[in-house]
Amino acid sequence: MVKAKYQSVLDLGEKLSIQNVDVQVNGDKLEIRGTAATPYHKDLLWDEIKKVGGDHPADLMADIKVADESIYAKHTVKSGESLSLIAKHYFKDPMKYKQIFVANIDQLKNPDLIHPGQELVIPNM
Repeated sequence: MVKAKYQSVLDLGEKLSIQNVDVQVNGDKLEIRGTAATPYHKDLLWDEIKKVGGDHPADLMADIKVADESIYAKHTVKSGESLSLIAKHYFKDPMKYKQIFVANIDQLKNPDLIHPGQELVIPNM
């Protein structure tokens, strides 16, 4: 039954392509291990865990490692997006667009000109 409780976490892990996944039920506790691609993916998993089980769920043990801690995330630009909208999404602060611009200076020449399909690095803050 504990596995069913956290099914949304397991589904999100699959959607995010979490690697080396190991899920075990040990008594009345669910144990989840795996490796997220970036810190952002790990944060998304933990947000879902807290949503389902609270800040410190007694019925869950999760050990989520991160494959690449050199960046926070990778983002593929969608139509209508701007660096400030992307910054607001990841950092809740649209003014952090400058840090995203600097992290992508190799492919961006102007912070006001991004194009759908560009793969941007979202830096650690």
